[in-house]
Amino acid sequence: MKGLILVTSLLVSSGAWAAEPAHERLGDAATVFHEIMSTPDKGIPQDLLAKSRCVIIIPSMKKAAFVVGAQYGRGFAECRKSDGVGWTAPAAMRMEGGSFGFQIGGTETDLVLLVMNEGGMHKLLGDKFTLGADASVAAGPVGRTASADTDVKMNAEILSWSRAHGVFAGISLSGATLRPDNDSNAALYGKKLSNREVLSGEIPPPPEAHALTAELDRYSSRAGSADREKH
Repeated sequence: MKGLILVTSLLVSSGAWAAEPAHERLGDAATVFHEIMSTPDKGIPQDLLAKSRCVIIIPSMKKAAFVVGAQYGRGFAECRKSDGVGWTAPAAMRMEGGSFGFQIGGTETDLVLLVMNEGGMHKLLGDKFTLGADASVAAGPVGRTASADTDVKMNAEILSWSRAHGVFAGISLSGATLRPDNDSNAALYGKKLSNREVLSGEIPPPPEAHALTAELDRYSSRAGSADREKH
């Protein structure tokens, strides 16, 4: 308990629990995705991006630790529309996770997750679920032309990457939980909406979402073109 109290104090003092406006987090998410995908010879493999059903971006995931570790982040998910053309409006997400060990310090990490199939998308449309327990997750390969060359990566419902201190790498997020961020959805859309409603493709995106959707269009279009050229 003492460890948890210390961790909470660290997060509060660092501003991790402060309510950054949802529209600002949308801008942060667009910037994170652009910076990751525009790095030469790095980023998310084109074939995986082309096959993904949804993209989740958690900018500046907070992590603080003093014997007991705690993680907390807020971000957004967008999914491909049912006709495969374009992306839905962004649904706000909260990620929480914990770890135990002799750790001291605090970090901020950008996270990107790809939902690869219907099973993973179904989990995303529901309530809270735990990565590695309710939905299979694996560290994603790095490199624009890299391929998912293991059965684990090919069969995982969700692939995940992190960027911290300028280093982009696949990361396993087993044990972390994802849930809808209802407060942020209400702030963006002016009324209470579930993530299932937002990701249905029927809800018009707010103006603040245009930058993020444009980045997803830019790189998913390139990925789709590259995938078609291979065939």
